[in-house]
Amino acid sequence: MTEPDGVDLIHLEDADGDSCIVRVTGRFQPEVLTGHDVLRAAVLAHASFVDARLELYLFQHDLDAWKQELSGLAPGTGASIGGDRGLSLSIHMQEDRSLGVTIHDPDRLSAMLWIRPPGNWIDEHHDRLEQVRQTWPSEVLETAP
Repeated sequence: MTEPDGVDLIHLEDADGDSCIVRVTGRFQPEVLTGHDVLRAAVLAHASFVDARLELYLFQHDLDAWKQELSGLAPGTGASIGGDRGLSLSIHMQEDRSLGVTIHDPDRLSAMLWIRPPGNWIDEHHDRLEQVRQTWPSEVLETAP
């Protein structure tokens, strides 16, 4: 069975062309018990001062935490994904609902983008999360007896 094309878990873009995309591209180690449910993703960041492609690995608990933080996002609060294993991406919503997006890869890059996404972006991102989960459902029930 071939892997589907990538699915954008995060796709933030504004009229100025600034963007941050987290594109899930497949399983890290298909059919290997300890890596089957780990998802591989590319973080694509673009602004006038940066054009980067970085790697991110997502566990199922990362997706659970993202869903919870996304649900509680409001002006003055934030959400993040990754971080405990390398690259982290943090979003902080400003009072005017614009976003400060911080990308930190300890070995390669730290950058902050300001993005003003459309008004319905949170609902759209819940749909994106469900699409990722439908495309690559959790299949490992137990990693050790």
